[in-house]
Amino acid sequence: MTVKTRFCPSPTGLVHVGVMRAALFNWAHARHTGGAFLLRIEDTDAARDSEESYRHLLDCLRWLGLDWDEGPEVGGPNGPYRQSERHDVYREVAAKLLAAGHAYESFSTNEEVDARRLAAGQDPKLGYDNHDRHLTEAQKAAFRAEGRQPVLRLRMPDEDLVWTDLVRGEVRFASGSVPDFVLVRGNGVPLYPFVNPVDDALMGVTDVLRGEDLLPSTPRQLALYAALTDIGVAAGTPRFGHLPLVNGEGNKKLSKRDPQSNFDVYRERGFLPEGLVNYLALLGWSIAEDRDVFSVQEMVEAFDVTRVSANPARFDLKKAEAINAAHLRALPVDDFVARVVPFLAGAGLVSDPPTPEQDRVLRAIAPLAQERMIVLSDAVTLLGFLFVDDVAIDPAAADKQLAGADAAEVLTAATAALEDLDDWSTASIEEALRTALVEGLGRKPRQAFGPVRVAVSGRTVSPPLYESIELLGREQTLARLDAARAVAGQPAAG
Repeated sequence: MTVKTRFCPSPTGLVHVGVMRAALFNWAHARHTGGAFLLRIEDTDAARDSEESYRHLLDCLRWLGLDWDEGPEVGGPNGPYRQSERHDVYREVAAKLLAAGHAYESFSTNEEVDARRLAAGQDPKLGYDNHDRHLTEAQKAAFRAEGRQPVLRLRMPDEDLVWTDLVRGEVRFASGSVPDFVLVRGNGVPLYPFVNPVDDALMGVTDVLRGEDLLPSTPRQLALYAALTDIGVAAGTPRFGHLPLVNGEGNKKLSKRDPQSNFDVYRERGFLPEGLVNYLALLGWSIAEDRDVFSVQEMVEAFDVTRVSANPARFDLKKAEAINAAHLRALPVDDFVARVVPFLAGAGLVSDPPTPEQDRVLRAIAPLAQERMIVLSDAVTLLGFLFVDDVAIDPAAADKQLAGADAAEVLTAATAALEDLDDWSTASIEEALRTALVEGLGRKPRQAFGPVRVAVSGRTVSPPLYESIELLGREQTLARLDAARAVAGQPAAG
């Protein structure tokens, strides 16, 4: 059997990281087994779906590197791949189920169901009681004469429903625990529990990996698949695997209202696709007990869906950042520069593409910057001082390093040491500053170089100081030392 998995999101707004984790696991399972990955869009909620959200979903998948073999904009033998374009398919299948006796018309109102439950001494929360299974044609005609429009329900089997879950092992639902459920509303609109399995059956999906929250609906899908197989729509029942929930703080399910759930946040901050894939993979799976960082290809080679944990996974932003930083450090210089330029250009610091001089500076500082960055957007604050004429000194940095009277003395000595330096190189700059500030003034390195770093970069954290000064150049460096000396020694703000 050739494995075929699917991802079938709804284009209803923000993309949730938990949804993208499900997409990743389906994609990885297909790629690991040499199978196919299908994309289908569940866009039947006209009030919430939008074309913008649809386009955004496809863009997010492509950005993450999750290519699909069949689906929108790719095509395939089972289209169309948008649910909104498949209503004729659903009507035909519903009619076949009704004709074969697997489905039946149900006229009971919710109030009537509740009344029957109460009369029998039962809790109305048990829901529909299968009462309409045996209505006569005369009874149906009478209801229609009242103006009632029947829903179409599936006749659930009278035995336990059991399956071997790819993640959780054997799962069993007792006979009678799941009432006959609605396939099609009275107005003819098909419901998700009907159209989703129908599409999976017609499109040849073999393995369904989906969230744990959908597990209670699986018995209905099993019953529907049996009926679809009987009428020749399905070739059998797919294998199911229910993925663990993704929790946020306090071990509560990561809701759409939680800022950490918004996939766009990570793209905008400058997470690398490979870094985010790596972290999403760890939300329920691991490549090895002692290893957290791996490539996408290594994940594909190692991914085994039966090793996915059944326990909830907690989204840990700090760990996500640490993993992304590891991938960022591993980028070749050319790749790093190409990826960071859009963030620097967006902040007005460099042109896109960079000028030859900007490119030279970026390539020189890249290996040092990569060691200090977590996400690509960090480059704006970390490297911005290299691409502006006048640096803006952070007030907190000024309070910490330029407020004391000693700071002016340090800056004056630094200026004297650098202004007549013959060899403007990292090694010569370091030797000159150490001689003047540590040996000459008797300052400890932190006291000696802190004011110089703030003067040059505007911040207390920057790439290595001597390399930065070399790249900045003599003229710019001396001008910044002079400007900082003008404010040094002033009392701290507040």
